[in-house]
Amino acid sequence: MSRRPAIDDDDAALFREAIGEVRRLPDAPAPARPRPAPRARKRAEDEFDALREMRTAPMASFDAAEALAWRRDEVSPDALARLRRGEFAVQGELDLHRADAARAERLLRSFLHEARGNRARCVLVIHGKGLRSEDGVPVLKALVDRLLQRRDDVLAYASPPQALGGTGAVLVLLRGR
Repeated sequence: MSRRPAIDDDDAALFREAIGEVRRLPDAPAPARPRPAPRARKRAEDEFDALREMRTAPMASFDAAEALAWRRDEVSPDALARLRRGEFAVQGELDLHRADAARAERLLRSFLHEARGNRARCVLVIHGKGLRSEDGVPVLKALVDRLLQRRDDVLAYASPPQALGGTGAVLVLLRGR
């Protein structure tokens, strides 16, 4: 450890003479608080319009064994293939078995909102194959397909490998913040 040399009175006087007259600066005000993050004003209105459009659009007809797959243009086909193979870590899971369409829609919207809040990037939604539904048409599968395609925070989704639910579920890749 080094020692600082002692400053004698002559050195201090020489320093003050070289610096000249010193004036005190006024006290600066405290820095302003940062502005809050901007909120989308029309988000609720857009969500309502999308919901109305989704409910009035004709429902796609699916076979229980048909695999689902969809991606936005910004997502590469390789990423969709990785999603189909189940190569992404699942960070949340929602089981819609025994839910009617209206309840399943509310559950799915709430689940996706919570997943985004938790910064989840990949979630699993189990919709079932619809084998016990009327006319053998998988209602929840069609509802999940239609709702996911209309959400801005969904980048891609695909039916996972059999070990994760096969055609009775979808892996959903969510947009990061």
